[in-house]
Amino acid sequence: MTTQDLFQETITALTANKARSGLTMLGIVIGIASVIAMVAIGNGAQASISSSINSLGSNLIIVIPGASTSGGISAGFGSTKTLTIADANAIGQQVQNIAAVAPESTGRQQVVSNQANTNTTVDGTVPAYTSVRNLQIAEGAFFSSEQQASLAKVAVIGPTAASSLFPDGSDPVGQTVRINNTIFTIIGETVAKGTSGASNQDDEIYIPITVAEQYLSNTLYKGSPTVSDISIEAANGDVMTQVQNDITALLLQLHGISNPSNADFQTLNQSDLISTVSTITGTFTLFLAAVAGISLIVGGIGIMNMMLTSVTERTKEIGLRKAIGASEADISNQFLMESLALTLIGGITGVVLGFAIAFGVSLTGIVAAQVSLSSVILAFGVSAGIGIIFGWYPARRAAKMNPIDALRFE
Repeated sequence: MTTQDLFQETITALTANKARSGLTMLGIVIGIASVIAMVAIGNGAQASISSSINSLGSNLIIVIPGASTSGGISAGFGSTKTLTIADANAIGQQVQNIAAVAPESTGRQQVVSNQANTNTTVDGTVPAYTSVRNLQIAEGAFFSSEQQASLAKVAVIGPTAASSLFPDGSDPVGQTVRINNTIFTIIGETVAKGTSGASNQDDEIYIPITVAEQYLSNTLYKGSPTVSDISIEAANGDVMTQVQNDITALLLQLHGISNPSNADFQTLNQSDLISTVSTITGTFTLFLAAVAGISLIVGGIGIMNMMLTSVTERTKEIGLRKAIGASEADISNQFLMESLALTLIGGITGVVLGFAIAFGVSLTGIVAAQVSLSSVILAFGVSAGIGIIFGWYPARRAAKMNPIDALRFE
């Protein structure tokens, strides 16, 4: 039997019962589409989370306060006040390979304008914050060191906070807002950055940390004003681990702690965060792909059942072919080709459907799904493998039929 004859026989066999062929391929279509879509969504989620972490700053190390404990139950890191302005100054002066240091005193405040009022995050910080946290100014300017030193009541507003306080769309720069009964003049508006975890980086108002200490908070710890966290920009990515270790050692010394396990603070390395997130999302994506892949096995079983049924229905045809000289290889190849054709057609349809699902998810704005070439290649490989594996037994059964018994079959 020539290749052309084999191809024509395959088309004839599959089109003889289009409904059954279509339903048989459905399992493969759904399985492959699910694998491609799940992997694409997982990749998109990983990229989105990594992008959010990177938007926080470049070569970033964050020091957060320790955990408060009540009744033997810890409230988690950041729930107490153990970091101070003095700690931030010491880090900037004594730790090598640091580009900038930005302490923050953050809290929720009721902010009032002449049009509206809102409860938003007010962040007392320093001019270096723009460098450390990759904060860009869309209009106006960030406050200067001179304004910080002179306790100037100036503020830089995020776009979300601006739209809440000035719903008529007027330019916030130059206008005033009242925070904790203190009037601030808005001198700049930041470029939109979006959300990071549970926080909205655009729903913030930035003021000089000296002003925050004076008018919004006066909490002291060991004789120095406390801060919510300290952000440090390392000189480059290669020294981040060393800088993190040096910061930890310095703060342990300053806080009089000899045992690192008793530290009243925690340092977070941006690279470690991204690596951890990538591991978690990668595992989750693999899990989703494995679950979706189960439908491929179900689809393969469906193909084998169909092929066994086809062998039974065409028993006399098989006997006649063998009686006029068809070899076992010819019979086996014919049924194996039919099985392979079903899975390949289903595979192509599944790939197209998978792309469509990924595109549809991206349009919703929930996550930008990213279809990877490896998932498409894997889907095709699995599709071909299923066609061969689940088609082999029916093909072998047909090839081994005794032509006399086949011709007598009723």
